[in-house]
Amino acid sequence: MKRILTGVALATTAALVTATPAMAAPKDPVVAVKKRMTPGKGVSFTERTTVSQGNKREVFLRRSGTLQFSRSGIAASDITGKLNITSKDLGDVPDSEFGEILRAVAKPERTIRVGTTAYLSGNMWTTLLPEGKTWFKAPKGPPGGITGTYGQPVNVGEYSTLKTLLKGAKATSHGYKGTIKLGALWKASPWLRAGSPSKPSAKALKAPIAWRLTVNAAGLPTRLVTTFSSTVNGTDDKGSVSVDTRYTGWGKAVSIKAPAAKDVATSFEDGREDISSLTEIPLGVFAVTG
Repeated sequence: MKRILTGVALATTAALVTATPAMAAPKDPVVAVKKRMTPGKGVSFTERTTVSQGNKREVFLRRSGTLQFSRSGIAASDITGKLNITSKDLGDVPDSEFGEILRAVAKPERTIRVGTTAYLSGNMWTTLLPEGKTWFKAPKGPPGGITGTYGQPVNVGEYSTLKTLLKGAKATSHGYKGTIKLGALWKASPWLRAGSPSKPSAKALKAPIAWRLTVNAAGLPTRLVTTFSSTVNGTDDKGSVSVDTRYTGWGKAVSIKAPAAKDVATSFEDGREDISSLTEIPLGVFAVTG
């Protein structure tokens, strides 16, 4: 009887193995995303940036936002970023201009970008704006503001970027994975170039970015995780950065508009109009401390 049962079990297992179809490759996300690139449609995301140095690992930044599509890329965006610090973390902050800026940096930053014009509010911008104004208008400004410097460097909402990313990628059970050099990404992505205060160094452009993309049954991205050296962010502290982005609502109706003109300033309280010297936060100032 024992031999008979064993034989039946083996035969059943063999039948199941034979009947199980081969795992199909996931659908092409380039095609899937391209179909959703219709004016007035978009996608939302949430995101977490984690910084590691030695045996320490801490969340540095959290972001959420919405992208609005054009037929070829991104027409507008609305993104809020919050550094992983609170006023309590700052301790006794001096009652000075520097102290005021420190307290402001602990608050969320919101950036609306329409075309190539960015509107910045919250965070440190509150300390620089003239009285009565809550937004600063920055032509060709960064789509993610200051905090966007440490957000997801790969924007899968850009057709050109997604297409470049998937060259030579390997299929996985739920999507794709691969590695891309920052230089290749910089060349392909208008979003990345717009969000960087300056062109990365030659060393940084050679830095690899490892990535893993999860897609749904339709081939649409649901999650992107990138991991790279802090060299990519322009620092050289031998740390590493991981950005985990989740996407929802591909193809939903989206309408992003510029803030009301009465709330917008085109120069700071001191008369300055250039933000280039204000758009870099040294990685590690607030993260992985203690």
